[in-house]
Amino acid sequence: MNETNRLAKHYDMVVIGSGAAGHHGAIQAAKLGKKVAVVERSKALGGASINTGTIPSKTLREAVLRSSRSGPTDRRISASSLALRIEEVASNEVRVFESQFRRNDIDVLIGTASFSGLHTIRVASQEGEHLCHADHVLIASGSRPAHNAAIPVDDVSIIDTDAIRRLQTEHHVLTIVGGGVIGIEYACIAAALDIPVTVIERRPRILDFVDQQIAEALSYHMRSQGVTFRLGEEVEEVTKSSEGKVGAKLKSGKQIWSDALLYAVGRQANTDSLNLAACGLAADARGRIQVNTNFQTSQPHIYAAGDVIGYPSLSSVAMEQGRVAVCHAFGIPVVSVPELFPYGIYSIPEISFVGKTEEQLTEAGVPYEIGIAHYREIARGQILNDTTGLLKILFHRETRQLLGVHIVGEGATELIHIGQTVIAFEGSIDSFVNTVFNYPTLAECYKVAALNGLNRLNYSGEPHLVAS
Repeated sequence: MNETNRLAKHYDMVVIGSGAAGHHGAIQAAKLGKKVAVVERSKALGGASINTGTIPSKTLREAVLRSSRSGPTDRRISASSLALRIEEVASNEVRVFESQFRRNDIDVLIGTASFSGLHTIRVASQEGEHLCHADHVLIASGSRPAHNAAIPVDDVSIIDTDAIRRLQTEHHVLTIVGGGVIGIEYACIAAALDIPVTVIERRPRILDFVDQQIAEALSYHMRSQGVTFRLGEEVEEVTKSSEGKVGAKLKSGKQIWSDALLYAVGRQANTDSLNLAACGLAADARGRIQVNTNFQTSQPHIYAAGDVIGYPSLSSVAMEQGRVAVCHAFGIPVVSVPELFPYGIYSIPEISFVGKTEEQLTEAGVPYEIGIAHYREIARGQILNDTTGLLKILFHRETRQLLGVHIVGEGATELIHIGQTVIAFEGSIDSFVNTVFNYPTLAECYKVAALNGLNRLNYSGEPHLVAS
């Protein structure tokens, strides 16, 4: 044993990062009886998911929604109140992580991790450095907002998504660069605060991976709430006036002025400080590491999961990736079906979907039919005062097997799991027709959509069950 290995503490698994992927990976390894260490460079566990991304943004959304429903006089909830609520929820989640790591005898090492060999991790902190020797490594170091030289982020009036917790609710006008998931979610939050928003997106439509009908429904609702879309446009330069206003000059020649600008285009993986070359790995321009279907890198004992491997960059998926990676590392059979991962977008209203889109089925030549239930037809939708939401099912015309579910409206991210389960078991829409759902609930949408789909088949003259 060389001097480096002699000085290093041995672990069966070292996990770099304590976010969604790292947390679930570490817990899974510990449950398998392995000696595990988690290296986290921040004093607060949980990574971006808890501290700057998922939890803060969803907490902010919920706080704003509750305020907006209280009446017009309360719509401008104070920035300090929002920050306090976010801190309360995030801190509680951090405590949950700390407790889980303690209960599972996982060593938490605060410091910056870097490779100094194939199996050796160096952990550097203000107190000094120490080494870990790992049989297996899971890289789950997460990501940060990507920056653009043309947009000088100053964390005051030109901010990225990590600084959204400091958004001032007294801003009268906001510009958001980026019509992806993060940009759209924050545009909806600002609109709910009665802040006029302009969204600049270089693509011809927002959320181009979402079912077109669902994305159009969201766009319509956002426009009705005061959001302006500048689609097919790119920002050429961002400047600040002497009065502190922010100006975004577009390549088309347009100039958009606002009190603040949020840059929400892409993420940069946190791999630049890992010294990947020391273990024979490399990252692309966005810092992402290539892996196989088992989340192995080109070094079989080193795995990567979460934002460091790119799309879909969802906390829920990262959790599963971390678990699957660790199970594979220790020879535990596991079944995971990425095609059945649900997608949730916390816009206002929410969007969620699972399975195939109409575009995918059309391209594949699959004979399908649709069934739609509008929230306005459902008693629960009326009670919630959500009369714009809808649930759409896609099913095979011949076998009636459920192929996809797409929802926009209140509770979409919860409602989607019913469809997810039916697709997983290769069920047909008859399971919805023959199921009694609680009344009044949004779950009834599945039955109404299934009956609507059967009516479409009946209208074609094909011999199918007569639906109401």
